[in-house]
Amino acid sequence: MSDQSTKTTTSKTAAWEWTGLVAALVIVIALPLYYFSFEQARDTSVVAEPGPTFVGSAQCRDCHNREFDTWQGSHHDLAMDVASETTVLGDFNDAEITIFGTTSRFYKRDDKFFVHTNGPGGEMGDFEITHTFGWFPLQQYLVPFPGGRLQTLPIAWDVKQAKWYRVPPAEPLAPDDWLYWTNAAQNWNGMCAQCHSTNLEKNYDIETDSYNTTWSDIDVGCEACHGPGSKHMEWAQISEMARPQSANFELVQQTSNISSREQVELCAPCHSRRGSMGDDAHVKSDLLDNYLPSLLTGDLYFADGQILEEVYVYGSFTQSKMYRHDVRCSDCHEVHSIKLVKEGNELCLQCHRAAQYDSFEHHFHKQEGAEGEPIKSVEGEILFDVGTGAQCVQCHMPGRYYMGPDYRPDHSFRIPDPLLDAAIGAPDACLRCHADQESQWSIETVNKWYGPGQSHHYGTILASGRRADPDAAEDLIRLAADPLYPVIVRATALSLLANYPGVESVQAMEIALMDEEARIRRAAVEFIHLPEPAQLAKRIIPTLYDPVKTVRIEAARRLAGNLSSYLDAAQKKLHQLVLQEYETAMKYSGDFSFARFNLANLYVDLGRPEDAISHFEAAIRIDDQFYPAKVNLAIAYNQQGQNERAAQLLREVLTQQPELYEVHYSFGLLLVEMQKYREATGYLEQAVKGLPGRARIHYNLGLLYQHLQNPGLAENELRAAVLIEPENLDFQYGLVDHYLKRGLFEKARPIAEDMASMHPENPIGGQILEYIRTSTGR
Repeated sequence: MSDQSTKTTTSKTAAWEWTGLVAALVIVIALPLYYFSFEQARDTSVVAEPGPTFVGSAQCRDCHNREFDTWQGSHHDLAMDVASETTVLGDFNDAEITIFGTTSRFYKRDDKFFVHTNGPGGEMGDFEITHTFGWFPLQQYLVPFPGGRLQTLPIAWDVKQAKWYRVPPAEPLAPDDWLYWTNAAQNWNGMCAQCHSTNLEKNYDIETDSYNTTWSDIDVGCEACHGPGSKHMEWAQISEMARPQSANFELVQQTSNISSREQVELCAPCHSRRGSMGDDAHVKSDLLDNYLPSLLTGDLYFADGQILEEVYVYGSFTQSKMYRHDVRCSDCHEVHSIKLVKEGNELCLQCHRAAQYDSFEHHFHKQEGAEGEPIKSVEGEILFDVGTGAQCVQCHMPGRYYMGPDYRPDHSFRIPDPLLDAAIGAPDACLRCHADQESQWSIETVNKWYGPGQSHHYGTILASGRRADPDAAEDLIRLAADPLYPVIVRATALSLLANYPGVESVQAMEIALMDEEARIRRAAVEFIHLPEPAQLAKRIIPTLYDPVKTVRIEAARRLAGNLSSYLDAAQKKLHQLVLQEYETAMKYSGDFSFARFNLANLYVDLGRPEDAISHFEAAIRIDDQFYPAKVNLAIAYNQQGQNERAAQLLREVLTQQPELYEVHYSFGLLLVEMQKYREATGYLEQAVKGLPGRARIHYNLGLLYQHLQNPGLAENELRAAVLIEPENLDFQYGLVDHYLKRGLFEKARPIAEDMASMHPENPIGGQILEYIRTSTGR
């Protein structure tokens, strides 16, 4: 069914307007000089000097004994290890745990560690545990599988409670579920390894779907932060009087005498929710050369930026006033032990005046040791002791539990705002302790303590944008352009602006393309849309020369396909080089469904349908719940005339995700093309119900009703389309044609008059009016 046709519901469609989910989903970003660097890199006559190599943390101890001893025993040191009597914390003395009717047993044999549990296909078996993963408050265990895989057991050891427990999710999982422990979501090589070992090289082979993962230190050692140390060791072994001058002691990565932002971004690769473009290069560069930090999306953050899912600090901290005022990680954490430099409120009082902030007049809570009753659970368990509320972190860093017992404080250091939280559905810091109260109690209490106030927070704007409120565009544009707001907030505003096409939104994107912040440029490249392809290409082409990798490769992706026709010869040459960078980055993450999906979409644009189908199918094999791959594979099947296969995929998607009204719409159009008109009606009706503001859906449903000889329902839907977009000539014509076919000339007349007045350049309105006058005599 053609989404553009005003005449028939059965026209062939190269045709029907599928809602293809073609945006890149990364798990998941001196212009001429950049081009010349490509040419120089291809000059094989230039022999590069060998770079420094990794030597291992043990080599650092002789000269850096204090730092080494401080690091030893830290969470970084214990991030991963070979399973042994000294590293394993769990009970392997034939300990048993029963979960969902399955009893797993942990035991030792010949000094090795084993678990008897359900494995691939749900079959019970015995599996050797070769490595420990983490130390506190939980320890996980890794099991080797064919293809170089290490898989994480779903049962972990709770160190605090000294017991085995099931790592969330709590519900039982089918053996083919992506989250099942022998599948991709629990794969150490791709999901965990990069941040738990030093010099980790994933070495995923996309052709054989196998790994040859290596490391130089099994844990997070010295060189994870300082970079490869061989040249530093050579330099250090020269007598002090003979050593050549070196800006950074012959270390690749500078860690001292750097700005607060540089230090935060040194930690960010592992302490952020981000997509990775490759192995850690351990060189000084823009963070976005190798990583793409996530935005404040609804699946990761609440609308005000509070943590929802496990996001690892960076995205929270960069929202904070502390980050804006150059506070850095090491102001609170000792960099080698990772412990806090001070305990309790003393940590905060390094900067904040005790008389003002560590006082009852500020926090209105009793101090530790004061008389009072602790907050208890219904069962009588003490949840918060007297004095807890006087701790700064309780109100300004409210956290959440992840993986069961792992409490993670929110590092955005926000001022509690119950009024804002109630308005947008974000967590109320007061109710974290006072669970027996409600939002209104918090609002009234805060007003009593500090006086009434009105919230002016970006959370209200982002919440409005998430809901696609019609009047949100102006605020999103202002937010995206305001340099006083955090970069992650501004980039998120740009992503939401994609739902508000129009001149003002395009202008905001154009300005963002030139922003000094790479994350904002990356968002603009991804989300800018113009109706004219030539104008869109004109805006994106300059970003092919962007010095930051994730920006330019997104530009290359956007320019693939039809937009590449607007490139000149030099630009086409550059485009091919940057497109290779994009492919390499996606193939690095080819063990994830999102990367296979992105590759498939690229090959669709490049006119390589067989390669596209292969990668869509691979994405589905990796994660059968990843519905965007099924939707786009259905499109690919349709384009090859395999409509039954396409229909089967869309039925699967809607069985799993019945609330995907865009897919209802697409499936309805496919069924029309297959001439299954009555079945199509139900899906288009669901699409109208879920997307009532989409005029085109009403219009197509109206045409379908018309085809099925149901004029009353047809009129309702065609009128709805005109009411939503009263100046759309297609919709006007559809409604007036409906009336004319039924001889309802007086109903048709005002529509034809609107057509003539609103579209004077098109004679169709006048012609219809003349036809009505001829037919009616007036």
